[in-house]
Formats: sequence, structure tokens, C-alpha cells
Amino acid sequence: MNYRDLPGEKLKNIKTLGELKGSGYQPLTIKEELRHNLINKLRKEDNPFEGIFGYEDTVIPDIERAILSMHNINLLGLRGQAKTRIARMMVNLLDEYVPVIRGSELNDDPLAPISKFGHDAIEEHGDHTPVEWLHRSERYTEKLATPDVSVADLIGDVDPIKAASLKLNYSDERVIHYGLIPRSHRGIFVINELPDLQARIQVALFNILQEGDIQIRGFKLRLPLDIQFVFTANPEDYTNRGSIVTPLKDRIDSQIITHYPKTLEISKKITEQESRKKDDQEKLVVINEMSRNLIEQVAFEARDNEYVDEKSGVSARLTISAFENLKSAAERRALINGEKQTYVRIADMIGVLPAITGKVELVYEGEQEGPSIVAQDLLGKAIRTQFGHLYPDPEAERKKKEESSYKKIIEWFGDGNELDIINDASDKAYQKELDKVPGLSELIDKLFKKPEKSEKYFLMEFALHGLAEHSLISKKHLATGLHFKDLLSSMLSMPGPGDIDEEDEGF
Repeated sequence: MNYRDLPGEKLKNIKTLGELKGSGYQPLTIKEELRHNLINKLRKEDNPFEGIFGYEDTVIPDIERAILSMHNINLLGLRGQAKTRIARMMVNLLDEYVPVIRGSELNDDPLAPISKFGHDAIEEHGDHTPVEWLHRSERYTEKLATPDVSVADLIGDVDPIKAASLKLNYSDERVIHYGLIPRSHRGIFVINELPDLQARIQVALFNILQEGDIQIRGFKLRLPLDIQFVFTANPEDYTNRGSIVTPLKDRIDSQIITHYPKTLEISKKITEQESRKKDDQEKLVVINEMSRNLIEQVAFEARDNEYVDEKSGVSARLTISAFENLKSAAERRALINGEKQTYVRIADMIGVLPAITGKVELVYEGEQEGPSIVAQDLLGKAIRTQFGHLYPDPEAERKKKEESSYKKIIEWFGDGNELDIINDASDKAYQKELDKVPGLSELIDKLFKKPEKSEKYFLMEFALHGLAEHSLISKKHLATGLHFKDLLSSMLSMPGPGDIDEEDEGF
């Protein structure tokens, strides 16, 4: 039986070089190993990148082609596009265990050692050289590129303390302290945010990528390192702090462009998978698909918004944090009111604002507007877009006049009536307030097939927000909630010079 077919526990029973030879073990390079295991997974229709959504027809095939070509890889894309997650998942394509010479800091293959320690061990012990087994999780190294990263960090340097303690001459190879890259021999080495690495440090990687060896100080040293390199980078025109030097870029075999989810459905899958789930919260708060759609729509609106820097991007982390905050806003409200279960509201979107303001990078005009106002504007645009998928077009309804679906609602506000949706109102108070508006309940009954009671009130509130976004009624953001009234009276009561009044804000 081939050693590759042996389970991990049996492999660990192989303790010496002689036993390893008897098992039929043959060394494979890291790239050959990745290629071999990917081929097996593809033949079995086994997805090696389980849980990565939206890349099935774009990024994942490119990565698989690069692995089959035994290429070093650069994943290029804006923040929050799962670049690091993909790199970490490549570990699943490694053999579960590989043999190393016991005590070797460079993971020496017993049949193909590269270090002085490995060669000396075999020369001294022969077939009795002790062997241990390295799990694939230990064959992954990740380094965030920062301006203070040095050549010594990545490649190595002479260690005077080691020389003194071992009483070694500086010409002795044993005085070398190896950096992260040599210690990643026979593994995957990832450098995140490659453009942030200083140009002179990037130059130090040339030889490793091209020839597979390293140079340390004045040593005539050639270590034929066996490493799968994966780099991640944001587009150079965004980072500004640096760029990938052209000769290094030329030595990276495959550059793969990542992207944001192209549909709400894909985006929802990512948010659902990545958001923190708390059992007590899940029982207390009921979340519907419409609120999930609204959360994802915020990110789509942000990526096209004039106030948001498109070069920075809008991370998937925005929708994950926003979704968590939405649930927590509803949970807090239910706890305050002593309710055993509550249904999410549009008003709970107030809790989403902090998740937006810290995760969008604004252009100059956006900074002038202010993060909070931009966040509310994004929520408003998301409501307007999703409203158009569920309710009749207000512009088309306006032309119908007497037959308009919104006639009774708009007339009620036109008669001077006003409505307050308080953030922390109990379900009973919330429903009582919405019941005041004639025509609102009938509108939902007309458009939706027998919605459950709580969902119906959600839809009633959604209708008011949608009408406000289409300027058919007025909506004002208050400290404790939202105030709806007639648009004309709202305009007539706008504050004049020197007056102090609540500012009429987007959401």
C-alpha cells in the first residue's frame, strides 16, 4: 500500500528514515502535492473551497487553474473580498501529514534534506534518523506586510547571541537565525497587503521566487526552498502607500482578480454564514427576508454612491456587522419591553448606522456631508430600491389620481395628521400607531397574500418609508424615532434663519 493511503495514526507509527523508505514514500514538491490533491478533488466533484460564495464561475476556476499550473499566486482585489480566507483554505489541499527529520527547524524532508542540520542527522544516524509527522495545519504561515517588516524577519540574519552561546565562529552556518520564509519550507507562505512591503524588501524576494533559494549576509548558502507563495493586494491606485515593484510582479505567475458579490442572494449567503449567531437572540428576534434584503442593498448602494470612495471598496464586513446590529436593535427593544418574542421593524435600522459609518471611506464631498448623514442616505436609497420590488411605482400611481393605491394614506397626512414610530416602542404601541393610518392595512392586504400579523405591520411601516423616499409624505429623523407627516406642511414649517429645529435627515 502507498504511504499516501495510510491513515494519519498509522503514519505516525513510522519513526525512522528506514521505516519511511520501506513505506514507499516518495517526496513531492509543495506545488506537486497541491496539484495532485486538487486533481483528486476535481475528479470526485469535491469543492476544495467550501463556503466561498459568488466565485464559483470566476475566481475559484482561476485559482484551480493556477494550482494545476503550479503557480505562485497574487489575489488582487478590494477589501472584504475573501482573499485571505481563500489563501487559508488552500491548506485543505495539502496531505494530512508529511514526514520531517525530528528537530529540523526547516521541516527537512528525510529523503531530500536542505539544511546542515538535516544532512548531519542523516550522516550520523543513517536509516535510524528519527522521523516525525507534520500536520497540514502547521504548514501554513501568514505575514501581514507592514512598513517595518525587515529582510531579517522574512529571510533571516546572523544571530550574535547564538554565536556567543554556542561558541561558534561567524563563518559557521549554525549562527544563522532563519526568517519566516525558510521556516515555511514545504508549506504555504502568505504575504497579505503586498504593496505595503517596502520596495527594498520586495527585491529580497526575487531570488526566492525565481530560483527557490535565499542569500543571508555573506554566506555562500543555497537553500532550494520549496514553498507555495500566495500574495494578497489591494489595487495599487488605492493603497497609495506603495506598490508591487514590476520585477516582483513579473515573477508571480498568476494574478487573480477578486470581486464583490454580484447579487443580493449571494451577499445574503455570505452574511448568514459569517454573522455571529446567539441562540437566545435567535429565539427572541424574528428576521424576515425583506430586512435581510435591505441590509445587503445598503452595501450595493454604497458601492455606487457618489460620497463613497469606490477605490476603497465596501467590505462584506459592513453587511455582516449591520445584520448583527439589526438583530441586536430588535433584541434590545424586546428586552426593554419585557417581550418574549419580537418581529424586526424598519425602525430597527437605526441600529445599523454605526456599522455603516465606520466601514465606508468617504470622498471629500462625503466628508463635508458627514458620515452619519451619508449612512442615513444609503439606508434611504436601499429602502427606495427595495420598495420598488414590493410596491406599485409611486410615479405611476400618482397619475391614476382617484384610483391610486396610496390615495387614502397620502390624504390622511394631507389633512394634518402625523405619526411617530418610536425606536423603543412596545409591539402593542407600534401596531396601534400604524393602525391610525387609513388605507395602510388595505394596501398590504391588496398586495400580499395573507401575511402573518407581525409581517403585515412590518410591510405597513415599509410602505410609509417608501412613500417618504419618493417624497409623497415627509419623514423626519428624531432622537427617539421617526416622525411622519404631510410633505407640504413639513416644507412650510421648515426653520428659518436663526431658528432651531430638528434637521430633516435621509433615513
